[in-house]
Amino acid sequence: MSDKIKKAVELYNKGEFEKAIDIFSSVLETEKPTAEVYNNVAQCYASVGNNEKAEDNFLRAIELDPNLPQAYINLADIYFKTKDYGNGIELLCQGVYQIPDNMVLRHFLARFYMEDSRLDLAIDELEKILEVQPENYDAYYDLGKVHFELGNYASAIENFENVLEFKENNQWIYFYLAQAYEANDEIDKAISNYLKTIARDDGFYQAYKKVAILFLARGDYEDAIEYFEDYMDMGIPEEEKANITQLVERIKKKFANEK
Repeated sequence: MSDKIKKAVELYNKGEFEKAIDIFSSVLETEKPTAEVYNNVAQCYASVGNNEKAEDNFLRAIELDPNLPQAYINLADIYFKTKDYGNGIELLCQGVYQIPDNMVLRHFLARFYMEDSRLDLAIDELEKILEVQPENYDAYYDLGKVHFELGNYASAIENFENVLEFKENNQWIYFYLAQAYEANDEIDKAISNYLKTIARDDGFYQAYKKVAILFLARGDYEDAIEYFEDYMDMGIPEEEKANITQLVERIKKKFANEK
């Protein structure tokens, strides 16, 4: 690595992107261009919001070295943020073809398919990842979300349960798992997992409302009232709060009449 490139990288790491661009551009003009330098200057352009020049330089990096995974990932990140799923999928398909063993590229492709509602293709990519990396909990997580969206609730549950083998303290996993159990009419397990969500994040207001509704459906009025009242204390919109207040009053009257 030349002294100029080292200086440009140092400036990039300090957040002095425009100065880094000047040096990288000088290197490209005076030295033999490399994929790494094109990738670096593209990152600088992306950091200052010039996506057009970033895209151009990432593509030049890939043209020089089709096996440079970071160039695909960096450009795909721009496409993802700008919701340009078509170009992102085309790019990542090329990347996966060139570097089939790179599971990061394959996972990024799966997430593009998810966002583009091409869920069967997302499943294919995620299952290929898990064949190679059976402990990749992010792949299980995404696979669970895809199966949930498709209405395959038993498969969603299985994949969310797999995530918990590796990441048992994540409140979102318990929340998604609870939703899957609820959709699969396994109400007791749904309640249990909503409560586990709250135990890990007592500010997770969505879980309070969800579990309160299930307690109400099960006829556990005291628990329903408790969690609805907790939910109302969480800064929810006034209209929502008024509706829940009326509901709680009706529950209290019904509960009193049944005593």
